[in-house]
Amino acid sequence: MNRPSSSDDGPTVIRTGPTGGPHSDFAPSSTLWSDSLPEGLRLGEYEIRSVIGEGGFGIVYLAYDHFLQRQVALKEYMPSTLAGRARTGLDVVVKAERHRETFLAGLRSFVNEARLLAQFDHPALVKVYRFWEAHGTAYMVMPYCIGPTLKEALSSHEGPPDEDWLRHHLLGPLLEALALLHKAQCLHRDIAPDNILLTDTGPLLLDFGAARQIIGDMSQTLTVVLKPGYAPIEQYGEVASMGQGAWTDLYALAGVVRYAITGKVPVAATSRIMQDTLVPLAQLVAGQYSDIFLRTMDAALAVKPADRPQNVAAFQALLEGSEPMPPASPVPDASALAPSDGPASRAKTGLIPTTGLPRTTASPDASARTGPRSWSPTTAPGSATRPSPLDALAGGPAGPRTTGKQPAAPQGVAASPAKAESGARQQGGMMFLAGGLILLALGAGGWMF
Repeated sequence: MNRPSSSDDGPTVIRTGPTGGPHSDFAPSSTLWSDSLPEGLRLGEYEIRSVIGEGGFGIVYLAYDHFLQRQVALKEYMPSTLAGRARTGLDVVVKAERHRETFLAGLRSFVNEARLLAQFDHPALVKVYRFWEAHGTAYMVMPYCIGPTLKEALSSHEGPPDEDWLRHHLLGPLLEALALLHKAQCLHRDIAPDNILLTDTGPLLLDFGAARQIIGDMSQTLTVVLKPGYAPIEQYGEVASMGQGAWTDLYALAGVVRYAITGKVPVAATSRIMQDTLVPLAQLVAGQYSDIFLRTMDAALAVKPADRPQNVAAFQALLEGSEPMPPASPVPDASALAPSDGPASRAKTGLIPTTGLPRTTASPDASARTGPRSWSPTTAPGSATRPSPLDALAGGPAGPRTTGKQPAAPQGVAASPAKAESGARQQGGMMFLAGGLILLALGAGGWMF
């Protein structure tokens, strides 16, 4: 089985120390597959069939439930920087005693997440059938869902999705799910195109990012695990004036919509602190979507947390036009447009044809765009019909993608940042955070990947 390839919206990992040596008493984890459970192994009524997903904090297996006679996804807690499989038996053991407290904190977070998700019943949230602790670790059992990720669906079709699909088939279910999470004082913290599965019942949120944060907060061997472009500035460090909350998830969700429209990951929040080169969608693709839709996405992508919609209800009010739109952010010069964001790069993916849109002053490459298209299967000479994201939502053909990427543990929601907070104080906090990030990068040195 091939290891999953890295992607442009994959996690950023900064390590500040070694993770083990050749004389340890556990199976080596330079290749995480060596830590996976063997095919045919029984864990109670569940028989391991294959590995369907892995990450730095867990392994997900396709398993068969012999009691209910159905396939399920079974996730095992396995933070590869802290622990590995014992050379004999099934036990998971820490690599060094100094990691034990952090490992146990992550384990508690894993179990608490499973317990929490088991309480929710929404088609856009992963359902947990069962969870338990054994062999020094923990397991959770979830439905086995098949479908492409949003990122895969976008890459297989020409042209971005239209506003109706984005509003009703993508944002609608996801906003409902986030409202449930936030009401329970939980955050997702890792919304991205490759963490949204398009299933026959609609979009499904995968891979909660809070367990990573818990381990990262306690460990010096893994300090940052974020997805640049979708992670807002408050996720990069603790600054009193920039706590995390519902606005954190809404930033990421708006980033996903921007990616669906432009085909490129948004400019990283850390780059936007000093000079914001992110051209607002309301200018970049003006006329292709309603102005209120584009300005709502721009508002949710504001750098400062207090400038964003503070909760799902506020986001929906902006989207529906029932609340006044906040002032638009200053538009950066076209010459400052970051190479990682903008329409020209979208043409390279084949998602947007390279003709048809008049040039605008915001981007000299805007002529390489056309408007959104209604999504439908497309064919090429001598090829079969390719599946559409709408097919996936309706239960049609879709690539074999599963719930292999699963949540790792929701976090508590912080109190809403005060709108009246002085701009100077928040700007000072952002400058302090920027300096801290620079020092962190310098300290990481050769350990940065």
